[in-house]
Parts: sequence; structure tokens; C-alpha cells
Amino acid sequence: MGNYYPSALTFEPLFQERIWGGRRLADLYGKKLVPSVPIGESWEIVDRPEAQSVVRNGPRRGKTLHELWMQDRQSIFGNVPDATRFPLLVKILDAREKLSLQVHPPEKVAAKFGGEAKTEFWYVAAADPGAELFVGLREAMTRGQFEEALHSGTVAQYVHRIRVKTGDAIFLPAGRLHAVGEGNLLVEIQQNSDTTYRVFDWNRVDDQGRPRQLHVDQALQCIDFNDIRPRLVRTNAEVLLHHDLFEIQKWNLDSPREIAPSGQFAIVCCLTGELRCTDVHLGPGEFFLIPARLQDRNVEPVKKATSLLRVTIPKL
Repeated sequence: MGNYYPSALTFEPLFQERIWGGRRLADLYGKKLVPSVPIGESWEIVDRPEAQSVVRNGPRRGKTLHELWMQDRQSIFGNVPDATRFPLLVKILDAREKLSLQVHPPEKVAAKFGGEAKTEFWYVAAADPGAELFVGLREAMTRGQFEEALHSGTVAQYVHRIRVKTGDAIFLPAGRLHAVGEGNLLVEIQQNSDTTYRVFDWNRVDDQGRPRQLHVDQALQCIDFNDIRPRLVRTNAEVLLHHDLFEIQKWNLDSPREIAPSGQFAIVCCLTGELRCTDVHLGPGEFFLIPARLQDRNVEPVKKATSLLRVTIPKL
């Protein structure tokens, strides 16, 4: 195949039915969803035993992300930390209803319960008027006080709420209590993990009057009870987040620009407008991966008011 890749890589999205999901992925982004099914998540870049992104263009068409990671890592991903699987999972979340209050485990707790650590980042791609995110606590609490609030069904009043709009963003380290409020469409960049401990589901029951399964004991060992009134990420600069796990930038693209230096890969999400790299075009809600050894590394706006998210892993 030579030393250089001919084009950016696109993948088939994997749609996940969720009771809290909606139809906005089809309405806003034109994604081809199964009719009459609530779709809560579109897994855009994923390498997990139960779910694989599959290349849909170019000479690697039909290859899974895991095959690329194991067989062609240097050419596609460059010098990144070693891992058994590609270390990021990139999704779009469509919350027609609010999600359960939950937490993801830090490394030590994840190992104890046989789960996977998960730190993540949310970018608000669209939000209904009055949409909220639930993150952290309004005030410091002990674990015992939190448990009492759970048992009395009043824990919601102790959760910090943030009113959000399109373009907002927030960082969610492992251990941060959180939930997506209704009316949010989010781009989620996270560690490659699917471990979630639900602690409260707003006293909801299903059609048979049964509450949803919770994981209270595990969640209580994960929650940071000193995580008070966390704030949104400042979005007035290009770099939204620089972390050991991933770096996320937002670009307003008004002229051609190199997406990353040769030898470094990048994942690109088109937010608004339209852009292209080589012969691959992206519209809103679409993604591609720029290989480390792609020769033509410029992304170009095709329409006015084009913007994108750029996701990279800091180099070794």
C-alpha cells in the first residue's frame, strides 16, 4: 500500500437503541435510522469486543478499526501509547429524555469491580431552550448524607445543574456524578470503556411499574463527594481540553489548514457547514480519521461558517 494513505478514513456509524433516545440524528444529520425506534447513541469511532467501526471508503474498506490498530498502527495512528485496543470511543448522544444520574469509575475502583475506567468530554452540538446538564454536587456532602438522600428520593435537589446552549462543553473526569438532561445533542469523546454505574433514575418506573436497575453500591465507591459546582469549559480559545488521554480543539474553518503534523493522526467531526480532506467530504454530524501518514493533510471549508472538532491523542 506504500508509505502514505490516499485519503481520510470514514466509518459506518453504529446506532444504539435507548429508551431515552430520539430521532434527531436523522432530523438534523440525515443519518439513516431504523424507523420508529428511539436511537440514543451513534457510535462513530469504536474498537470494542462487542462493537467495531468498519471502514467504508478507500483501499481499507471493510477493515475493522481493531484490524487497523493491530496491523497498521504506525501508518495510521503514529506514535501513541500502547494499548490492546484503540483507546478512544467517539459518539453522538441524542437525549429526548434525561438520562439516569450516573458515574464512571476511576482506575482503582474499575479494577476492583472488573470494569473499565472512563473519563469523557461533552460538546453540545445542539440544545433545546432550557436544556440542562447535571454535573457534580451543589455542595459538599458525606457519603452517608448522599445515601440518605437516595433512600428518601430527594437526591436530585443536591445535584448541580447547568443551563447549556449550542457550543458549550464540559469535561467529566472519572468519579464525577452526572446526567444528560433532555433536549441535548452531544458529541462525546471518551476513554474506550462502557462501564457505567447508575445511582438514581429520577424515581421513574416502566410500564409494569418497575424501577430501572441501579448500581448504588458501586457508584458510591466512585463518586467524588467534594466535586462541587463544576464549570463549563471555556470555549473562547481553540483548545477546549488538553489531557493525557486526549486533546480536543474547535476550529472555525475559513481557509485550508493542516489538520495535524505528519506522523500524528486526528479525528475530525464536522459541526457546521461542510469540509473536505483529499476526496472525502464531511457534513454536520459526520466524522473521519486522518491517518498519521496521509500526505495531503489539509482540511478545507466547502461552505461558509464551517466549524469542526479536532480530536488527537498527545504524542509520546
